[in-house]
Order: sequence, then structure tokens, then C-alpha cells
Amino acid sequence: MGYWRLLKNICGNGFYNMAVDEAILICRLKGVSPNTIRLYWFIPSCVTIGYFQSVEEEVNFDQIKALEVDLTRRITGGGAVFHDSEGEVTYSVVAGRDSGIPQNIMESYEYICRGLVYACEKLGLKAVFSPVNDVLVNGRKVSGSAQTRRKNVLLQHGTLMYRTDLNKILKVLRIPAEKIRDKGVKSIRERVTTLSLELGRKISREEVLDAMIMGFEEALNADVEVGGLSSEEEKLVNELMGKYSSREWVFKR
Repeated sequence: MGYWRLLKNICGNGFYNMAVDEAILICRLKGVSPNTIRLYWFIPSCVTIGYFQSVEEEVNFDQIKALEVDLTRRITGGGAVFHDSEGEVTYSVVAGRDSGIPQNIMESYEYICRGLVYACEKLGLKAVFSPVNDVLVNGRKVSGSAQTRRKNVLLQHGTLMYRTDLNKILKVLRIPAEKIRDKGVKSIRERVTTLSLELGRKISREEVLDAMIMGFEEALNADVEVGGLSSEEEKLVNELMGKYSSREWVFKR
């Protein structure tokens, strides 16, 4: 089993969270940080858009303002995501070639997302990985992930919706009707669900965190040790937060 650092509950607003993930990536690339699993959430709720997306096409600005939701852009690709501060846990995995994660992009998504599949199973739900980067329960999405790579290090992060307010997704994101139809469903509620809805009870964040830790330990064959950010990572976080909160970064496309 390989050693992995676990960062649990190191979380804040969207600018802070995205800065932390990038800081870990930079330090792992330098060889001064270990392979890392991070579990966190957003305070307050936030919309993150993919690196290549246009803000105007993806986000309903009036609703974001009315609901006091933050907005930032990720360094990873993929689609726009609503991170519900009371209903979703986000994970990130930062790892080098020594981690055992396949180098093939498609294979690496499935390999890492097994951690979410196992987590769902530990909570009593049958889950499956759905290429390219989703996890489904009863045919509906509970998780999506995105990835970026720098040389021999990858960052993959994604969601696990345990009690997300699905109505808010519809309010803050612009979801074209054709995108829903392309999935063969009539509405987002036929496409997306939460762990609580599927279990028929409200589950707690702590339940989800515990299941995710066990799930990723199993999926990554990881010998996990709880840790914190290094001083170098914290310094980078403080520097990077300015980027993630800047209009230039958020509206670059």
C-alpha cells in the first residue's frame, strides 16, 4: 500500500478551495508534497465553471446574486457545477506516477471514481461508473469529475451530492434543453439525484465523509494518514486566491 496524505475539512469559499487544489498540484509537481486525497465543501455555496467554458453561456447571474452564491473558474475542464454548501462533498486527488493510477485519461477517471462507487456501496446504494466521468445510482447522476495534468502529476476533483438542492441547480445554471434531451431524459430530475433521495432518508455530511475515506482507501490501495497543508502550500494558497477571485480569471472566456 502506498502512503497518501488525507486532508479533511480544510475548506472555505470557492476561491480558497480552488487555490488549495492548485497549490497541492504545484507542490506535488515540485516533489515537496505527497500524493493527496482531499475532502471538502464550499462555504458559501458556489458555482465553478470548467476552464474552457463561457461564463455567460453557463451561469444565471441574477440567481447567483439573489441566492448569494460564489462564482469562480476551475483549472480543470468539464462542465459548470453547483456546489451546495449543505448538500455536497467535493473530493480532490493529486497524484504522481508512483500512485498506481493509470496514465490513460479514460482509465484514470474510472480508477479514481471507484472511490465514489465504493463510498456509495458503503452507504447502502449500488453505484456504477459511467464514462467519461460520472457516477450513477439507479441510472441517475450523483457525481461528476474533472481533471487536469501537469507533466507527470494529475489533479482530479469532483462532487458527491448527498443532499444537494436540485431546484437551485436549475436556478443558477443555464442548462440548454438540448443538453437534457441528449441524455435521453425529459428533465434534470430524471438525470440527477442525491444520496438522500435514493436512500429515502437525510444522511449527514459525516456519514458521507467516512464512507468516502473508506472508499478512496480501497480504490487507491492507499495507506491514509490525516495531515494538514504545508507552509509552502499555504503560502501558495494565499497567492492563488487573488487569481480565483479576479474578474479577469472568471470571465476569461
